[in-house]
Amino acid sequence: MVQIQLDNVHLARDEPLVPSDLEQMPRLREFFADGTIGNNRPSALPLQQAPDLLTVLTGLLGDRTGVPVGDSYGTFRSDGTVGFSSSFGYWTASGGDGRPLMLADTGRTVAAPWVPFTRAGCDVGAFATTGLTLQALDATVTNILSASEAEAAARDPIAAEADLFGIAIHCARSSTLCSSAQARPDLLPDEPGGYVGFSGLFGNRHVQPVISPGGPVRTLDGKVVADAAGHPGFPDSQPVAAQALGYAAAMLEAGVQVVYISIGNAHHRSGMRDSGPGEPEDLARLAEYDAAFGSFVDRLAADGLSKRNTLFIAISTGNDRFTGGPPQPPTCDGFQLPCRYGAVGAIDATLDRLVASERRNVTRFDIQPGSAPAFYIHGNPQPSDPLTRTLAQDVGKLTVQNPSTAKTDRLAALLADRAQMQLMHLTTGSPARTPSFLMFGDSNYVYRTANSHADCATPPACVAIDPVVLRGAGDIQQGDRGSWFGLAGPGVAKRGQADIVSYPADLRPTQLALLGLKDTYVHDGVVLVEALEDQALPPAIARSRDAYTRMARAYWNLNAPFGPLGRASLALATQAIRGSDLAYERYLDAIGAIQMRRDALARDMKTLLDGAAFAQLPIASADADRLIGRATTLINDVENLAGRSLGPADRPWKAASDVH
Repeated sequence: MVQIQLDNVHLARDEPLVPSDLEQMPRLREFFADGTIGNNRPSALPLQQAPDLLTVLTGLLGDRTGVPVGDSYGTFRSDGTVGFSSSFGYWTASGGDGRPLMLADTGRTVAAPWVPFTRAGCDVGAFATTGLTLQALDATVTNILSASEAEAAARDPIAAEADLFGIAIHCARSSTLCSSAQARPDLLPDEPGGYVGFSGLFGNRHVQPVISPGGPVRTLDGKVVADAAGHPGFPDSQPVAAQALGYAAAMLEAGVQVVYISIGNAHHRSGMRDSGPGEPEDLARLAEYDAAFGSFVDRLAADGLSKRNTLFIAISTGNDRFTGGPPQPPTCDGFQLPCRYGAVGAIDATLDRLVASERRNVTRFDIQPGSAPAFYIHGNPQPSDPLTRTLAQDVGKLTVQNPSTAKTDRLAALLADRAQMQLMHLTTGSPARTPSFLMFGDSNYVYRTANSHADCATPPACVAIDPVVLRGAGDIQQGDRGSWFGLAGPGVAKRGQADIVSYPADLRPTQLALLGLKDTYVHDGVVLVEALEDQALPPAIARSRDAYTRMARAYWNLNAPFGPLGRASLALATQAIRGSDLAYERYLDAIGAIQMRRDALARDMKTLLDGAAFAQLPIASADADRLIGRATTLINDVENLAGRSLGPADRPWKAASDVH
């Protein structure tokens, strides 16, 4: 199995006349169109990579993986201040609150995604994939590596990144790859059922001698996989396709049966602004990535690995919204007529200064930057505290003059308090990680703080165009356009580019169902029945296909963070936050009751769905009808409740009956 995570390779066009990223990658597109390419909707804050990638790896929503909010998250400290930590880390790393980074709803570390494979006798390789490889000099590295290696890494952290980070192989018990002195114990102390006697290879220093004993691992075009200084090993956090796919090919040729890789942003240019759609640099990089994928497929075919005997999975995360238009000239398509973009990018808005200037509110807070910032108020006041209520209301009233259009923009489109975040699976088992509230903002803006309450009449400007940032991340509006997934290989239906709606959580159960494996927990996702051949379906799903499919759709309408129920309740939360204290208290009572109904119903539905996929328990049509009816009733109840305070034109959701 080969699973490829692509960063910001868009299915839809960013500019109407410029072919989309995927359209510009014909070898990649045709390869997966011979199987199935489908739409993928967000499960975390839209456009944030780490939460959705962890969901892809586990089949769990963010409240069960520990990092649902973004690529970084805040934690409330005991002294009232806020610290921020990266959501990217090794599987057993600690979070900013001292608890496991990958915090399961059990309070322990989430079950590791490589375990079903290694227990079945397969080795699992990873390149640049969060969670599966070492990524920071912390206690995790010290525990896994020898004391001398850890000390050397601390003395020369740049060399350590190339030598020890970003690359790993998790071995089966009987694997010959881990029979050398390069291997280290693969420590998973929280793994359900125990995980003793397994070993791993961590970093190029230990992997390369085993998979490429003749010398350094090379890219698909023959260059040494190395960092910017030429040190062989992991390149950096934005590896190009030729590097990632070259290392993957070397792992597969050495006998590694399962490989996960991540490829860096094709639009990224180090030290410069990212390239825009149709610009020569953008076209050249996408063509380079496509050529690398073609070379990868050809090389594997020469090794006897193809869609006849290997499952290939592609998933695009990020899907940032392009904010750099319009192009010049307006009729450019990038090929016959190249595109260029002037000094028109995302708009930076400094929220703490804006709140102080417009609302005279000097409450201290930090945010996670982006188009959907998470607010962490110092001192961690409760949702009903006047400090929280006033700041959320003031943020909701902010307006600015758009420096591009000269129009007045209202920054906050929607607001979510902690009750709403819990309903949308955006909280964890650690209260210290839960933001005070979220703002879903105007998607043309990137929101930041300056740790200052200086009036916006004094420079620098509180609102200004950032000519370097052409893509925004985090807004709910762009999430509607969806990312995409690709499946090809044994058991995958030849659907081409099909209108199959999925969520990142669906990839894991679909993958395991095809491979005949299972996890130790119930997934939040479902098997993508529409993407599989009839004979590849688990027998219980095949015997109750109609009931399974109908209930899977109803389940996601009910349980998806940004599905019909989530969006309707988000509108309800926004109105309550902006309203009176009495209205807010009534809302808290209502949302609590909604949460209890939804959780109980979602638990019943996914238990049946998971049982059909992995426990050979067909779903009775009568049971499906009963649960679907209850789900539809609950969604309608919440939509009606929210609709009483909003006109039809203001409702940011589709009716439940319109969602398929």
